[in-house]
Amino acid sequence: MDAQGRGRADNIDPADQWVLNPNTGEYELRLTPSAPQSAVPSPRRPAPRGAGGSGDNAGAGRRVGAPGRQSASGRQPAPGRQQTRETAPGTVPGPRRRRGAPPPEPLPGRRGRRPEKRKSRTKKVLMWTGGTMAFVLVGVGTAGYLILKHLEGNISSTDVGDAAKNGFSKDEAFNILIIGTDKRTGKGNEGYGDKGSVGHADTNILLHVSKDRTNATALSIPRDLIVNVPDCPTKQPDGTTKVLSGTPNVRFNTSLGQDGRDPGCTMRTVKEVTGIAPDHFMMADFNAVKTLTTAVGGVEVCLKHAVDDKDSHLKLSAGSHKIEGEQALAFVRTRHSFGNQGDLDRIKVQQQFLSSLMRKMSSGDTLTNPAKLYDLADAATKALTVDKGIDKVSTLKDIALELKKVPPKNITFLTVPVLDNPADGAVHKTVIVDPNKAPQVFDTIRGDVSFTEVKKKQQAAKDAESARLEGSQSAASDVRVRIFNGGAPPGSAQQTLSWLQNQESVTKSENVGNAPQNLDKTTLEYAPDQADQARKLAALMGLPGSALKPGKSVTNSQGLPAMTLTLGKDFKGAGVSLTAPTKAPDVPKSTADKVQCAS
Repeated sequence: MDAQGRGRADNIDPADQWVLNPNTGEYELRLTPSAPQSAVPSPRRPAPRGAGGSGDNAGAGRRVGAPGRQSASGRQPAPGRQQTRETAPGTVPGPRRRRGAPPPEPLPGRRGRRPEKRKSRTKKVLMWTGGTMAFVLVGVGTAGYLILKHLEGNISSTDVGDAAKNGFSKDEAFNILIIGTDKRTGKGNEGYGDKGSVGHADTNILLHVSKDRTNATALSIPRDLIVNVPDCPTKQPDGTTKVLSGTPNVRFNTSLGQDGRDPGCTMRTVKEVTGIAPDHFMMADFNAVKTLTTAVGGVEVCLKHAVDDKDSHLKLSAGSHKIEGEQALAFVRTRHSFGNQGDLDRIKVQQQFLSSLMRKMSSGDTLTNPAKLYDLADAATKALTVDKGIDKVSTLKDIALELKKVPPKNITFLTVPVLDNPADGAVHKTVIVDPNKAPQVFDTIRGDVSFTEVKKKQQAAKDAESARLEGSQSAASDVRVRIFNGGAPPGSAQQTLSWLQNQESVTKSENVGNAPQNLDKTTLEYAPDQADQARKLAALMGLPGSALKPGKSVTNSQGLPAMTLTLGKDFKGAGVSLTAPTKAPDVPKSTADKVQCAS
């Protein structure tokens, strides 16, 4: 019998059977040995005691003696076994251990409770593996993942090739693209989405989690945003790869499903639009919202005015309501009852809904209910499709533990800044990227800068770095540098030379052509006695401290020592700073800890 089936034996909740192994630091599933069983009920709660002591738990609180002695229920204990733990009446005995094995940690709810710190950690892990998953699956969010090994088989995966990373690093910032499709799969979903849809990218969120785990940003990408979908290599059923031709000037939602495009095509489109490469993707359909909100016991929402939407069948009065299942799906799908009845206002409502869902996940009502957590995790993983790089339980556990470090007050929801598409004329059907505001948002995310306040010492460190770069005593005319193109667009070295000489008075500079090899990041190599010059040039060009590379000097065309500037693939243009902004732009946003009403 597999772990899932054995976990249900004796009516024991599987969530109660994960115990921290002090030797490995990992949580392990410790199950009570049991005889093979046929179909069993859902592992929600211990079965009620039967009348007349006939139930499975009837004599659970009594000590059983040597083999041959009957328990109060009239049953014989298994040969060679002896129940050694006394339990409270009406409860299920804890898992037995092998002879000679060290005693396991006491389980929650049984005599000899484990320390509160470990108990708290277990609950938090379960919340983020089950709870945050719900937040992610309806389209935004910080995605949560499952560590219960016996539920791993629920997850589906898709091979998107090099569009996704092969694994997950706990030491880096990471980006996960959350995709909600409009495919009409599942019972009762015939009335939602586009009839006959192949599953377009209906709801799209780029979730960025900072390297230091102090903050996260959930960036909504409108389905009606006009983009250029790039060429996309896709894996075919026979194992071969087929390159699907890109399409210019189309809606973002066609990056998935249209012409056989897979989630990898949507990931590549996000990079094309934002310059931010998603590391992984998560995808779900309409059923996710229904099953997850039901599993958590409903989500509180607030409306400023009554809604009676004939298209989504949502009918709610003004004020607060608890919604779940079909009603929850209708709420996040409604677009004709809020704001200007467009997709942008629907995105705002979805963000408010997800903030409320996150608060529900972190509430005591959810965290202290193992059965609810199990149901939530089970529903979440059944609704999920992920890339091959994160479809292993060990990887999902690592992501869950990293996600839970982010406080809700520092999880920011915002939408790509857009403008009405002038090509639509008077009827505004689609939008385009705002060329003034959107690049600031993208740069902020790429630079791993929080849209909320972060710790003062982190900001102080950034300020100190800026002061160090700007504290040079060298004059621009004293800076000697040779410029290589090491992966930047053609002509970048000459453009930079002209800018330095004409705009910044760095006259002792020269263009020496292409570098021996391309670099991902721009670097400035200098000798110890050129440190002052390096700081001056870094301040002029907006180079981050990480771009400065202590090394050796080279000889320029005049036979004098000079530094080496190699323009990498991250180079944005002459005079454009490569330093991440220290302050996020002022754009409409909300955070997960705030209560808002849909209007």
